[in-house]
Parts: sequence; structure tokens; C-alpha cells
Amino acid sequence: MPLRLYYCDHHEIPLPPGHKFPVRKYRLLREALAGDGAFVLEPAPAADLDTIALVHDAEYVRRFGEGSLDPVVQRRIGFPWSEGLVRRTLGSVGGTLSAARDALEFGIGGGLAGGTHHAFRSEGAGFCVFNDIAVAIAALGLRASIIDLDVHQGDGTAKIFENDSNVFTISVHGRNNFPFRKQVSKLDIDLPDGTGDEEYLEILPGAILRAFEFRPEIVFYQSGVDGLASDKLGRLGLTHAGLKRRDEMVIGECLRRRVPCVITLGGGYSEPIELTVEAHANTFRTAARFYSKYSSELKNSLNV
Repeated sequence: MPLRLYYCDHHEIPLPPGHKFPVRKYRLLREALAGDGAFVLEPAPAADLDTIALVHDAEYVRRFGEGSLDPVVQRRIGFPWSEGLVRRTLGSVGGTLSAARDALEFGIGGGLAGGTHHAFRSEGAGFCVFNDIAVAIAALGLRASIIDLDVHQGDGTAKIFENDSNVFTISVHGRNNFPFRKQVSKLDIDLPDGTGDEEYLEILPGAILRAFEFRPEIVFYQSGVDGLASDKLGRLGLTHAGLKRRDEMVIGECLRRRVPCVITLGGGYSEPIELTVEAHANTFRTAARFYSKYSSELKNSLNV
């Protein structure tokens, strides 16, 4: 059975010329994976506002939906408001929630969006409106570990779950990168500029072990690829081979331990954009490979 992935790039976001958000990568990624034969690609369902309000302040949710956020709050998100942005945002959250349900049933699920880890309860930032991972965890009510390997700290996620003993937040990120005011995850590993594959891959196993020592019922993997040396916002020195090994370590350990794994996309800002698309595609191809290897065993042995 092919691995099902959810996309929301069919909802267009009108952006001004020169905007630094790489909106084209979502369509290019879907097209790159479509010919593989290893995936079923489905449009993500829209999350409903009541579900989002399990995590986010209801007034913030309402104002975003109707386009009446304070201009300062809207600018902090980084996108001009539009109906397309609302549709895409609800799809991004809905895709992660659907992927989480798939993971509980099949062992692994994924979305070609999401990982919007800079969103706090009452405001967004850094191209993140709502925190899709937090919403999915709240909706499912499961004990969860979050392995966030985006180059930017998952500050919104850390803050949302700072006092939640049922969620273990891990962020491995660039020390000198956005956000410049860091929050406190359950485990933070901050890396100096230029960190390459060798050092990164030596550090990672310890972080993964901590995620499983927590005994989660589900793992959310924020798989941002902005650690690439070519990334214009990244400041690390990782290669495509290093990121592939990273993906193998996280996804493989989840499936070996029979813990459901949800993969969200996260950031990637390389130029040319094809470098980002290649890295994201490698993540899901790795997932499909492990899924094929373990699928016959997973359904009757998941730790849920």
C-alpha cells in the first residue's frame, strides 16, 4: 500500500513581488513525488476552527479567519492576509491532523506542509499562523514527543507545552539564528554556525534516545531542511547526504520501536529552490522505504 501524504498547495497565497517565502516549493515537491508510485497524494481537509481553538486563543482564531488581526500582529506572521491564506492555513493544520490519524492506523503519516512551530497560543510569527503539531496533539490527547530538526528553534511549540508533562519537546537548531529570543524546550541543542554532517550526526542519536525514553504514544517529526549549506536562512553546513541520514535515524527508530510517526515539512530556503525540493523529497522517499519495509508488521504491533 502506498504511503498517503496530504498537500494544500492548491490553495494559492497572493504574495508581493520579491517576498522571501518559497511558496513554489510545495507544488514542486508534490510534482516530484507524484511520479514515484510510492505515494497517494490527497488534498488536505480543512481543520475546523473549534479544533484549532483547543490550542489557540479563540479571539486570535476568529480575527485571523475574518481578516481583522491588528496589522502589527499580521506583519509578525510575515504574510499579507487573504482568503487564500486562510484556506491554506486550515489545510495545513488539517493535513497534519489527518497524517497523525494515519500514523496511528498505519505506523506513519505525512503532510507536504505543516511544521509551523513559531505559532504561539495568541499570535503567529515566522510564516506560521497556527501550530499544527500542537493542534494535532491536543485533538488526539496522546502522550507525544516532538523531534524538531528545523534549523530555527521551535519556540512556539516549546512555549505552548512548557508546563505540559504529557509532551516532550526537542529542538535541534542554530544558536545564532531566528528566533533571537529563544524559548525553553524540554531539550534544546543549539548548534554553532557552520555545523556540518559529522558533528550533527554525532549529536542526533542522543536527542532521539531522549524522545523515546519519554515513552511517547506518537512522535511528531518536524523535518525542515533549512540546515542545508545552500540555505540562505540556515547558517549550518549540512549536505543532502547528511539530511538523508538524519531522516533515516528518526523515521527508522520510530518504526523499529513501533511508535507512530508523523512527518511535517518545515522550512527550506535554498537557492536554487530545486535543492530544497530535493531534500524534502528525500525525507518522504526515506519514509516510504521504511514504511514498505515494516508495513506488514506495523498494523498489529503499534504501541498505541
